Amino acid sequence: MKVSVITICHNSEHFIGDTIRSVLSQTYPEIEYIIVDGNSQDNTLEIIKSFGSQISKWVSEPDKGLYDALNKGLAMATGEIVGFLHSDDIFVNETVIETIADFFTNPGLDSVYGDIQYVDQNDIRKILTNRKSGKFCRTKLRFGWLPPHPTFYVRRKLYISFGNFDTTFKISADYDSILRLLVKHKISTTYIPMVMVKMRVGGVSNRTMKNISMKWKEDYRAMKKNNFGNLFTLFFKTMRPIAHFYKSPKYLFE
Repeated sequence: MKVSVITICHNSEHFIGDTIRSVLSQTYPEIEYIIVDGNSQDNTLEIIKSFGSQISKWVSEPDKGLYDALNKGLAMATGEIVGFLHSDDIFVNETVIETIADFFTNPGLDSVYGDIQYVDQNDIRKILTNRKSGKFCRTKLRFGWLPPHPTFYVRRKLYISFGNFDTTFKISADYDSILRLLVKHKISTTYIPMVMVKMRVGGVSNRTMKNISMKWKEDYRAMKKNNFGNLFTLFFKTMRPIAHFYKSPKYLFE
């Protein structure tokens, strides 16, 4: 069973090498590694090229944004299972994909997800907090819970059947996609109780008040589009990252 791992990047010279090595070090033998570069102007492309044929497929060209690039990766993918690894994140160990693939030997399982560690951007040995996802239920979604996207692996045929990322969203297309899959189409999912990914703290959606405001609006639009959630859900989804860092009540946020 082939697993496609997709990384998108743009001017990512500082961390892309770590990300690539993290994927290439996986023990699972049937990995298709795809990199979609958004026409980087730094040394990103040279770093990608230095790994040669170890990278299954890559492309470097202008895109129309984050989700356009993700959709390009999905179009290039041929694996039965597909997931995404950000260009500044790494797998926590060499057996993550092997564990994921083992769960997918169950033919009735549509998706899996796991836990994530938030780490210091410049020192990944410094763990800022652990995010324990816990088992899935729709009630938790109403409290703003989501499976961490870098740990969310899905059968590729479901993206083909139910649609790729909606590029009318600039920040929240991943939220829209998860709601579409888990709520609207009710695909099955299983929680794998292990840390899968180390995520460097940062992110486009949290950098400015303008982006924060855009995210609130887009998150709410995603809820309306998928007929799930309300302003109450939006409030708890906004508070959730704070909860992870400041130990708010677990019954609300885990």
